[in-house]
Amino acid sequence: QVQLVESGGGLVQTGGSLRLSCAASGRTFSNYVMGWFRQVPGKEREFVAAINWSGGAAFYPTFYADSVRGRFTISRDNAKNTMYLQMNSLKPEDTAVYYCAADPRADPRGSAYQYWGRGTQVTVSS
Repeated sequence: QVQLVESGGGLVQTGGSLRLSCAASGRTFSNYVMGWFRQVPGKEREFVAAINWSGGAAFYPTFYADSVRGRFTISRDNAKNTMYLQMNSLKPEDTAVYYCAADPRADPRGSAYQYWGRGTQVTVSS
């Protein structure tokens, strides 16, 4: 059974940092696109960041929403089947439930991922 489990959310003050983790199990995700999305009540889920598989290259292509570029960093550790999102300089508008997702060939910025976690709450106080 495939599972994605997010962790690392919490309450932080404006300007603070958090690191989210997404632990995958049930299969190997080393050649999957993996992404982070977020959602606030009453709004649609929005893309935050994604990381593709390397395809044999020495790096993993990454993608960011304009609103987080320069503040958030996505990474993956295939040996641990885990993806991370380092969030720095957090703002109140970053408050949301953050979800991780995985798919073998999704558009990294799209939402058509096959596997989703249940989410972790991030709250940034002003």
